[in-house]
Amino acid sequence: MSEVGGAAAGGRGRSQENSHDEQARYRERLLARAFVRLADTLADEFDVVEFLHGLSVDSVEILGAEAASVMLADARGGLRLVASSEERMQLLEPFELQSAQGPCLDAFGTGQAVQASAAEGRSRWPVFAPRASEAGFRAMCAVPMRAHADTIGALNLFRGNDQLFSDAELEIARAMAQVATIALIQQRAIRERSLLAGQLQAALHSRVVIEQAKGMLAEHLPTTVDEAFQLLNEYAHDHNRRLTDVARDVVDRRLPHDVLARRPGQ
Repeated sequence: MSEVGGAAAGGRGRSQENSHDEQARYRERLLARAFVRLADTLADEFDVVEFLHGLSVDSVEILGAEAASVMLADARGGLRLVASSEERMQLLEPFELQSAQGPCLDAFGTGQAVQASAAEGRSRWPVFAPRASEAGFRAMCAVPMRAHADTIGALNLFRGNDQLFSDAELEIARAMAQVATIALIQQRAIRERSLLAGQLQAALHSRVVIEQAKGMLAEHLPTTVDEAFQLLNEYAHDHNRRLTDVARDVVDRRLPHDVLARRPGQ
């Protein structure tokens, strides 16, 4: 090889290496940005659909998929399509659920990543795979949305060619799905804690109102505090009302004290 030819070949090699390095750095930036978004679920107006749509779009961009979607389990344990990167998934994924076969169901059921080419898919999912091919997808993959022993759904990935996802890509997909799962579980726990705190505050307020009503009745009627509570409870039961509402009416003087001392028919 001449010196000129060798220099040209070396230049092309360095150019390809530089291009590969640039692509790797770009992918790393995308991945870092995606993980930051996936971890940020503390916003006051957190929207699950928007959050999972972002996961779908990020998966397409980072993993070289053509389309992606997310299914979550409902209260009865059945999967439901929640978000997707494009319209084709809105038609394909419900068919996967109706046919009761496909990568998403397998990943959700086993807790393991699942993938297959078009030929493998036809053997494994004879009803779903042909429909996926008709939609333009040949490589089908799903990873569970799982944290510890809790599997809440699956992230589905599709390609228009037979190139399966590499081990490295599957590892990234699993990591993204896991971070999203932890974020959703954390958000659910925050909502439940908030609900519990609200319920506790309401219970404490109700207790204060009831104590006030008991004291007022004991003061104005010839009765003890314990007997006053019994009067409140009996009146609420006889009139099909909440005990707290009856006590509040007593405190606000909307319910005369002597009315509680009278039994129905008196």
